[in-house]
Amino acid sequence: MLDQAPPEPVRLILASGSRARKNMLTAAGLTFEIVPADIDEDAITSLMISESDCIEAADIARALASEKALAVARAHPSALVIGSDQVLALGRRKLSKAKTIADARETLQALRGQTHELVSAVALASDGELLWQSIEAAQLTMRLFSDDFLERYLTSSGNRILSSVGCYEIEGDGIQLFERIEGDHFTIMGMPLLRLLNELRARAVVLA
Repeated sequence: MLDQAPPEPVRLILASGSRARKNMLTAAGLTFEIVPADIDEDAITSLMISESDCIEAADIARALASEKALAVARAHPSALVIGSDQVLALGRRKLSKAKTIADARETLQALRGQTHELVSAVALASDGELLWQSIEAAQLTMRLFSDDFLERYLTSSGNRILSSVGCYEIEGDGIQLFERIEGDHFTIMGMPLLRLLNELRARAVVLA
């Protein structure tokens, strides 16, 4: 049986400055560039919520991932651009990233003892056209941790948790916040990686 020929090189761009997403793609062996998308995520989210009280977290995540991919694809013709985003839903409430440690404290107090949903979306775009998108969700239940634990966690974690919509990094000591986690690890980290890799193989971007 003949060995399979390697796919033709494709310029692959990640339209995100997320360290977690960069690490996922690097660990998976992909060669890519990083060009963070210049879009106003808060404005897009606020507009979608204002237009419908019943807007789902999945709709917002899908829209943000697609807009990121399209914005960078328009500026980099012929490249294949990966856009990804994540939305946290606590019931009907959609939580945004905390801007300060004080905000992070309020977020974690709201999530304490509750089950929330993390919805991660990923999209591919090229030459200003949306080619593909996918979405996946996970359910996470925080334990009833004490106020003392919360303060120690905020102090030890510092500003790095401000890059996570839920103010935690499950790959670090943030795992101690949780009682139960149901869902794909990569989805929780911020991207449905397995679905993306399947699509890249289907498009012969990576070896099948």
